[in-house]
Amino acid sequence: MADVVVAALLLVGLAAAAWLTRDLRTLPRTAARRPDAATVSVVVPARDEAATLPALLASLQQLSLHEVVVVDDDSQDATAQVARAGGATVLPAGEPPGGWTGKAWACHVGARATDGELLLFLDADTTVTPDALTGLLAVHDGYPGLVSVQPFHAVVRPYEQLSSYFNAVSILASGVFRRHPRGRPMAFGPCLLTSRASYERAGGHAAVRHEVLDDVRLAAAYDRAGLPVRCAIGDRSVRMRSYPGGFRQLADGWTKNFASGASAATPVPALGAVAWVSAHHAVAVGTSLAVAGALTGRDLPTAHGHPALWALAWVLVACQLRSVLRRLGSFRWWTWALFPVPLLAFDLVFARSLVRTVVRRSVRWRGREVRLGDRGSVEERA
Repeated sequence: MADVVVAALLLVGLAAAAWLTRDLRTLPRTAARRPDAATVSVVVPARDEAATLPALLASLQQLSLHEVVVVDDDSQDATAQVARAGGATVLPAGEPPGGWTGKAWACHVGARATDGELLLFLDADTTVTPDALTGLLAVHDGYPGLVSVQPFHAVVRPYEQLSSYFNAVSILASGVFRRHPRGRPMAFGPCLLTSRASYERAGGHAAVRHEVLDDVRLAAAYDRAGLPVRCAIGDRSVRMRSYPGGFRQLADGWTKNFASGASAATPVPALGAVAWVSAHHAVAVGTSLAVAGALTGRDLPTAHGHPALWALAWVLVACQLRSVLRRLGSFRWWTWALFPVPLLAFDLVFARSLVRTVVRRSVRWRGREVRLGDRGSVEERA
């Protein structure tokens, strides 16, 4: 009977992941030049991004853009100087007004200071290929509201591999890559394209000024305005390297986003993501107990299931995890072959996120302590 339960849980988890990534779409690739590319204003909110900006600005120089504006969000490093050296116009954001998050305010300042017909918001740690802009514009032709891309995650140092489950669960729980997605609209903040008319109709970043999850709430604002939202993954066209500053930066970044993101996800895809992660936990624990029992020669009462079943389950989980991660980032082999390692990191950081967002009602990011209101929004400053 235990074997049947284990097999059922595993199949549900694997099926949920397959269903939630059935339409893991990328930007269309085309070399054709687009005349409307010259109407695009790029806005880059940046706080202490001197190390990441050169790669982004170099990639933007390959595109025929109307303008590139870097909004310096009170940086303590050489962000402004690096941005000017890279050919961008630099605007100081100043201290965010009461009730505004730093990023939302920087995007708001940048949008107001530009005059292109189209707005492209890019995080400072992203890069784009020459065909990325034409792909974004092609998608926007069919979805003239908000186009959002989750970039391909360039993973460099060993600790960065621990982002693997966060990347995968974010994609699954968003629910936007089902064949016929329904429910709450979602967006990914690192890359957003919209017309200025649609941006203003949705209320722009002023409509989400107090939200920690400004990208998700911005998608909801477009939906309320009757405007479509379309998502894609970056593949090789849009890339990012998140959290190069060490494990503490990685933990702070996912702490800020993840527990709040879980509450904002569409319920059915969120349950599918939970089933998927639960199956991984079951396989990790069950296999460990089975191995411990075999090595000690003891019949552990909690080690249910035949050892061969656990071995097969491990292989199935690892193979599916590999198939998902290879679409999302340059994750190394051990992130899927030894999946309990990044899974444990996921558990610890998610628990930290719950404590910070639900119990302490504050998160820390980019040197700022952000106090949260009842719905995960930023409280007004006195």
